Amino acid sequence: MTNIVPVAIAFATIAVFSGVVARANERSLAATLRYEIVATHPHDTGAFTQGLLWHEGKLVESTGGLGHSALLLRELRSTAPLVLRPLPLSQFGEGVAGDGRRFVQLTWRSGIAYVYDLALGRTGQYAFEGEGWGLAFDGQRWLMSDGSSRIVARDRASFAPRGGFEVTDHGRPVTQLNELEFANGRLFANVWHTDRIAVIDPDSGAVEAWLDLSALRQRFPRPAGWDEREHVLNGIAFNPRTGHFFVTGKCWPVLYEIRLRSGAA
Repeated sequence: MTNIVPVAIAFATIAVFSGVVARANERSLAATLRYEIVATHPHDTGAFTQGLLWHEGKLVESTGGLGHSALLLRELRSTAPLVLRPLPLSQFGEGVAGDGRRFVQLTWRSGIAYVYDLALGRTGQYAFEGEGWGLAFDGQRWLMSDGSSRIVARDRASFAPRGGFEVTDHGRPVTQLNELEFANGRLFANVWHTDRIAVIDPDSGAVEAWLDLSALRQRFPRPAGWDEREHVLNGIAFNPRTGHFFVTGKCWPVLYEIRLRSGAA
């Protein structure tokens, strides 16, 4: 399954995340990772991206907005969905993840997580308390964010809470954790209202590195109706075959394919 990746990977090793001493800056003492753009792909400017997933050569995307939320499957080269599953008009779509058997899509404040088969047929739902933001699967359990610094671990079968951890950067809580992706034994988390991704050790909750993608937003013209504050980076998908990440943002016209490079910026 696309969210389960081997410990060793071409673009970096765990040492890149945990063994690099970065220069201090006003926001963090953790390393800032280097990256390069491999390719660009189209993205629907009407898609308020809340979750992104790479599955068997295609993208699964969860979009938000009351009356506009959906789960969709599409080819990398096209913005036209192969499958589109709208949510009820009163519900706001959030993160999505898969465990190899099914997909689970969160809603924001409805307390419902929808379950789909691999063809995006809806097969059931889970109830949960609080807000739903981002979701990932680490090979054994679901990891869920709610906009705080807390990541809740949930049972694979029942979706019941099974503990979790606080995310901190050198002892300081990192809040507004949003879209999640699990890759190379680390949890990658968008931080809402920024274009930065935290790379988190899921055993300790410590931020081991940051990926600053703010330069990507400067590479394309702003679509009509652009909101500089809201239309931020929010979409991380990982392709284990190539070791590349796909990243985009809410209503961005571009989906970037990037490769992480060894060492810190």
